[in-house]
Amino acid sequence: MAAIYLLYWSESQFVFLCWILWLFKSKIIKYRFCFRVLSSQPNFFYTFNMQIGDKLPDFNLLCADGNWYTQFSFADKYALAIVFTCNSCNISKAYGQRLIDIFHQFEEDNLGILGINSNDAEKSPEDGYDEMVTISSKLHLPELHFRYLHDPTQDVAKRFGAKVNPEVFLFNSKRELVYKGAIDDCWDNEAMVTQIWLEDAIDYALDGVEVDYPEIDPIGCPIIWK
Repeated sequence: MAAIYLLYWSESQFVFLCWILWLFKSKIIKYRFCFRVLSSQPNFFYTFNMQIGDKLPDFNLLCADGNWYTQFSFADKYALAIVFTCNSCNISKAYGQRLIDIFHQFEEDNLGILGINSNDAEKSPEDGYDEMVTISSKLHLPELHFRYLHDPTQDVAKRFGAKVNPEVFLFNSKRELVYKGAIDDCWDNEAMVTQIWLEDAIDYALDGVEVDYPEIDPIGCPIIWK
């Protein structure tokens, strides 16, 4: 249980823990523990943790529809929700239809929603590009203009600071980050949802006002790093 919890610790928490060990433990314990924990987090040194107000990072990714898309491909959208997700995680699967429903709900408001799969396909073959095409076709994503993009180098996930699937990054019309984190508060039973954080944030973003709760810790499967 403790090992699972460590996956969701922030960099500052690791630094604080290492500092405590420096004060109260021997140097051998400190170095061994820090190396073991930090080396288990492949994105620890390389990701940039986006803050509210940061600008949308650049990307140029192949979509499951066979076309390439950049951040400029969605320049006409009043708001843009980018969801790091995948084929293999049960939590991502549970949110698949919900994301499509949100897409339909705000389509007339000119909201853009796109998914990005950054899982390492060598470790998780279910997340390979061909499998993405199959899932996209099954859900009729091309006909819905719902883009499902492949991030095989994982550079985009690192640029966003994404850590789990699914994890949302919502940008306003100025392409400033206004919300990041969870979709809602009950992934395994939609009927039990009481907090629709993403939908509320989209409403605020489309109205051009500040989001009440701009950061909610996402619940999901850790991204499978190379």
